[in-house]
Amino acid sequence: IDDYAILSGGTLAHQFSKIGPHVMIQGGSKISKDIPPYVMVGREPITYVGLNIVGLRRRGFSSERINAIQEIYRYLYLSGFNISQAVERIEQELPLTEDRSLILNFVRSSNRGIVRGNMEG
Repeated sequence: IDDYAILSGGTLAHQFSKIGPHVMIQGGSKISKDIPPYVMVGREPITYVGLNIVGLRRRGFSSERINAIQEIYRYLYLSGFNISQAVERIEQELPLTEDRSLILNFVRSSNRGIVRGNMEG
């Protein structure tokens, strides 16, 4: 569990799941995959809900930085690409930033795979 991650009440996590920094996990969630940095997850089965915008603002992230992070997650979760395709496109099309490096390194080093996106939109 990384810095500034928030696990709401009743959250269960697999012992080898990684939880990135600035993550918000909704109450009662069951975690069996890795949760990448800056996201909010919840529901059953657990899925990507969106970016943890409130938490990032409280930690002093600028609107520009939050927008850049959102763009990365649009590629990962909303583009229709599989994870390896999305990572390749992010590297080709989005500027190199510390946040981009953190997210892509997290995704690449995931042994359990990252949490899935919401397939219902």
